[in-house]
Amino acid sequence: MPSASTTASTPVIVGAANPVPLVSSDSPAATPVAADTRLAPSSPGFRRMSFALFAAGMAAFALLYSTQALLPAISADLGVSAAQASWTVSAATGALALFVLPLSALSERFGRRTLMTYSLVVAVAVALLIPLAPNVGWLIALRAVQGAALAGLPASAMAYLAEEVRPKALVAAIGLFVAGNSIGGMSGRIVTGWVAQLWGWRASLAAVGLMALVCAAVFRLMLPKARNFRPGTLSPRVLAKTVGTHLSDPLLRRLYAIGALFMTVFGAVYTVIGYRLVEAPFSLPQGVVGSIFLVYLVGTVSSAGAGKLVARTGRRGALYLAVTTTAAGLLLSLSDSLAGVLAGLVLITAGFFAGHAVASSSVSRAAKTGRAQASALYQSAYYLGSSVGGTLGAMAFHAGGWEATVALGLLAVVGVVSITLYGTRCARVERRLQRRTSLVVANS
Repeated sequence: MPSASTTASTPVIVGAANPVPLVSSDSPAATPVAADTRLAPSSPGFRRMSFALFAAGMAAFALLYSTQALLPAISADLGVSAAQASWTVSAATGALALFVLPLSALSERFGRRTLMTYSLVVAVAVALLIPLAPNVGWLIALRAVQGAALAGLPASAMAYLAEEVRPKALVAAIGLFVAGNSIGGMSGRIVTGWVAQLWGWRASLAAVGLMALVCAAVFRLMLPKARNFRPGTLSPRVLAKTVGTHLSDPLLRRLYAIGALFMTVFGAVYTVIGYRLVEAPFSLPQGVVGSIFLVYLVGTVSSAGAGKLVARTGRRGALYLAVTTTAAGLLLSLSDSLAGVLAGLVLITAGFFAGHAVASSSVSRAAKTGRAQASALYQSAYYLGSSVGGTLGAMAFHAGGWEATVALGLLAVVGVVSITLYGTRCARVERRLQRRTSLVVANS
């Protein structure tokens, strides 16, 4: 995985079919030959773009996980088990994982901004139908359609940022998008919790749909038009070649696995935590359980601050810190004290969002071509981890209680540590080989 420091390179306009150098290499002075049209943090366009994608992230996460805080209420009303109810979350995240790659290919042809807009419109329309679902089967089916629609947003957003934002600001920009995810996840769960307590889970899902509608309108009005997008091809052969190139890259494979494992922890914990808190010894009402998700504010801070963390510790150092924080939170959540559980959730959330921001920005940085597909593969792995984590977490809780869910999370954490350690070792070996090669060349 790349370290925080970068070697000097010739800047290019990304997103074009053939990257265009911004400086001439013919002279040491590197005379500028073209203006860099990408957004800098100080520009008004950067602020508009950040606010628009923040709103899109809010809508996406609020919709994607809209049933998660309501699982106990859905189980009670529809007479289904925790494992069955968890499919209302897993179906959405699983469908997103399946459709994110083909929809990212459409974004290469029709544009990131266009695809993100249509994704939000369809997802919001389905959200307004979901409260009318007559049974759990229809509810799961509609949630799967909604997840498939939302698949057009995350990879397109990452590719849009990679093309429209200057490299030094990319981690910060992606961190703000991820922060919007955390705010959306938090606000959606809080709204659903309190509305469900007053008027039932169907009314709460309708409220989230209306909130997402407002966010979608803000996104469309605020997002600047793309200036560096160049339409690509929809050829299956070209797509397969691009995907094969990314999957053959050891660094990208490690990043995909890290994203999946981080999300396995997060999906398991937040799918099951509602069941734990409504049971003894806590016995909390639905509204209070929804308010527990205020801890997402910690994720907002940790993801938005990921850029500074990487600058201080390097990308691997930031991942080690994120995974250690997550593991500490899992262990602390075993407490029978509500304060202990809340503290554990704070650490899990902070570690997860920091790790996700670092890993996802590393994908955008590592992919030299086909950034939309590179990001799509990451999102596929990431949401597959959410789907698997939610389902396995609910099964573990049913079989062995919260302790079994924590054990599942810790197993995923060990996987992240192992992959990161392996990446560190590979980087050291590569540096030694480079030094030896340099010495041979210098002595020849």
